[in-house]
Amino acid sequence: MNFGFSYIGLIFLLMLMIPNIIWSKNKPKDYDKYAENENKILLIFERIGEISVSCISLIFSDFNINNLSVRSLFLIIAFLMMMLYEVYWIRYFKSEKTMNDMYSSIIGVPVAGATLPVLAFLLLGIYGKNLPLIISTVVLGIGHIGIHINHKQEADK
Repeated sequence: MNFGFSYIGLIFLLMLMIPNIIWSKNKPKDYDKYAENENKILLIFERIGEISVSCISLIFSDFNINNLSVRSLFLIIAFLMMMLYEVYWIRYFKSEKTMNDMYSSIIGVPVAGATLPVLAFLLLGIYGKNLPLIISTVVLGIGHIGIHINHKQEADK
């Protein structure tokens, strides 16, 4: 692991945060009602994961492109997942913005808005051989995906 700025980490974080900033003005109807019922333990996992993934993604240069190798496939797949995440958001913003739209799947990936970026950052950690990012992403995934699965189950009732 090498300390240093990661432009790849920055690109991934921008791909993650820009749609979320737009979403904050385009939440589904009754979203706040669902947010009030979030599992507090999952919320703690999510917050710890968000902070640690964001920081680690930026402070290790291991994620930058150095040379192409078989390991580069992890980075390519991670980037494709982030591109699919952008497609998910475009589809959501064009929809009626219901809870079902929010928790829809895309090409078979359940709760795609939560799952795709978690998987992308996990693959980024594998690409960079960066155990702190891998662990942080698992923590984030437990909280973030868990919360959104709960929201989806409530919306389906």
